[in-house]
Amino acid sequence: MKLLFRWLINALALLIVANVVPGFHVSSFYAALIAALVLGLANAVVRPILLILTLPITIITLGLFTFVINALMILLVSTVVKGFAVEGFVPAFVAGLFLWVISMGTNWLIRHAEES
Repeated sequence: MKLLFRWLINALALLIVANVVPGFHVSSFYAALIAALVLGLANAVVRPILLILTLPITIITLGLFTFVINALMILLVSTVVKGFAVEGFVPAFVAGLFLWVISMGTNWLIRHAEES
């Protein structure tokens, strides 16, 4: 149940980010659901490989390079999912920051709800 909740929240987050970030487009809620699913799969499969390969630069930048990896994941998903478009690296980077903040908030809410 928690997985479905996170999937829906991530889809809604993509729609919110599409309204805030210029150059970041989601055509429909269905496209947002598919993009959230593919982004979750890419983060589970491809992202750990990229994190290992870029570990030296991540250490040098004190972990800030992970934001670049997040932007690359968003760009990768935009090439796969129809109805989900990103017009370059900068919109993907800014969208990644917004999605990170939203994800932190939902993680806090879920943890807080489990404690109660």
